[in-house]
Amino acid sequence: MKILHTSDWHLGKRLDDFPRFEEQQAVMNEICKIAGNENVDAVLVAGDLFDTFNPPTEAVDLLYKTLKKLTNNGKRPVIAIAGNHDSPDRIEAPDPLARECGIIFAGYPATVVPAFELETGLKILQSEEGFIEINLPENPIPLRVLLTPYANALRLKAFLGEENSEEEMRNLLQQKWGELAAKHCNDNGVNVLVSHLFVVEEGGEMPEEPDDEKPVLHVGGVQAVYTKNIPESIQFTALGHLHRMHSPGRNAWYCGSPLSYSFAEAGQQKYILVAEIEPGQQAKVTPVELKSGKKLLRFRAEGVEAALEWLQQKQDCLVELTLATDNFLTAAERKQLNAAHNGIVALIPEVKNTGLGETLSRKKINPGKSMDALFREYFQFAKSQEPNDEIIQLFTEILAEEEK
Repeated sequence: MKILHTSDWHLGKRLDDFPRFEEQQAVMNEICKIAGNENVDAVLVAGDLFDTFNPPTEAVDLLYKTLKKLTNNGKRPVIAIAGNHDSPDRIEAPDPLARECGIIFAGYPATVVPAFELETGLKILQSEEGFIEINLPENPIPLRVLLTPYANALRLKAFLGEENSEEEMRNLLQQKWGELAAKHCNDNGVNVLVSHLFVVEEGGEMPEEPDDEKPVLHVGGVQAVYTKNIPESIQFTALGHLHRMHSPGRNAWYCGSPLSYSFAEAGQQKYILVAEIEPGQQAKVTPVELKSGKKLLRFRAEGVEAALEWLQQKQDCLVELTLATDNFLTAAERKQLNAAHNGIVALIPEVKNTGLGETLSRKKINPGKSMDALFREYFQFAKSQEPNDEIIQLFTEILAEEEK
């Protein structure tokens, strides 16, 4: 059995003032093509389908069109769970219509997927809280899926019962997964877990989360679930939340986001994962590179000329540029930089210290001086450099307005 694993689409997300919708359209089409080329039997989307609880209409439209295309006209189940950026109610709202296409949504850990059967032969064989077993139209092996969408304190309590400590919560989650696996997951089928949690190896290095993410499991100080909590009968765990593709161990995998969504991800290659699984054996996981979308790059330039030269060579990307200069950038220099590259998301000036501030800090203020002279001294003290003509002109205009 072949399963495609993807997550963290964040449809509707922007990068500051830069829209990413065209890139998202392109990468969604690419994922659909990979699913067809690999002839996968099922697709797992491990949360953060949208970027906000109230996504724009175009993002909602893109989600449903993509998921329907991935189902291959109802011949391939697509199982999508909610992440911490998703409204679970919004995710489950279209469920009755979605099931008619072969799309299965789970917004809550305690969601029970209603039984259904399509003319294609796709059928839910068993369903209970946090679990489904699926009959596939073109594969005789049953697919068993443990479902654990993003869980905050209230949702976890509904799914697991009362929890008090970090370790107790992990033990309860392990117990719940273990009970479902013992009841349903034997060697006669393929057994997988799909979840949107922060999963690490106990005692291992804690991976960094994306800039705009928070630890998704934060009950009584809980930051992570351990790979040892995953039942041994689970052959592949499809995870969402972390945007870099990696495995924390025990055949649990983060596929990462399909696009780089913050400059913390600058330079990252993006992937989807294809897992080939035989009953009773661990999955063979193959990363497949995604080629759509603009690269995010960080660069530090010494001076405007060096920045312009680098920008000319990096046109098809989005840039965070740190610019080291002796003086503050003039308006003309900023205009020149923006004209050289239309993808400068952030321009971070790094003005070198001339040491003027240290000298001036020992000087006393002379109230008899003109406002212009006092401003120059203050600017030198605060910024450790002389103000340029544009700054002086701006100060003069503001002062004139105040004196009217």
